[in-house]
Amino acid sequence: MIEYLQGGLAELSPATAVIDCNGVGYLANISLNTYAAIQGKKTCKLYIYEAIREDAYVLYGFADKQERELFLQLITVSGIGGNTARMILSALSPAELVQAVSTENATLLKSVKGIGLKTAQRIIVDLRDKIRNGSAAAGGELLPLQPAAQTQVQEEAIAALTMLGFAAAPSQKAVLAILKKEPDAGVEHVIKLALKML
Repeated sequence: MIEYLQGGLAELSPATAVIDCNGVGYLANISLNTYAAIQGKKTCKLYIYEAIREDAYVLYGFADKQERELFLQLITVSGIGGNTARMILSALSPAELVQAVSTENATLLKSVKGIGLKTAQRIIVDLRDKIRNGSAAAGGELLPLQPAAQTQVQEEAIAALTMLGFAAAPSQKAVLAILKKEPDAGVEHVIKLALKML
């Protein structure tokens, strides 16, 4: 798994960035928040999320880990994929998103293009317990929403399932569903449960 890319900023648009890492250009989809953070720089570091599907291998890049954590939380919500999550993080700053969820402000979430009332309510219901109230107000910094140990379990379980021959997308969906119900589950337990689901 790619944790981050660091190198020269070869190309930049409001939607994508190409990072030159020793002569290899990696294209990452970015939000407007990340675009604003890296605009005008010659070099940058982007934290990466890899979306591996049967028909595509897509990288999403984030200027900081907090934005990536919010992205990871958003894509666990039913009906929200990578592009919709990126759209939300382009329309709202991470602090505004945390505030909207913690204050249950469906109207603000609904103002994002492509987000209806039902989806906005689903985001609030699914994420309000994961986002700690006041985390955005505490010095403007967001707390990681997913413990590092759980992220590692998630990554290892998905990697194991793909090595066993299962497609990445359904494997990821199954692992995320299991970890949502059992956040403290170990890798072996998650894999066993996922094998029953796939």
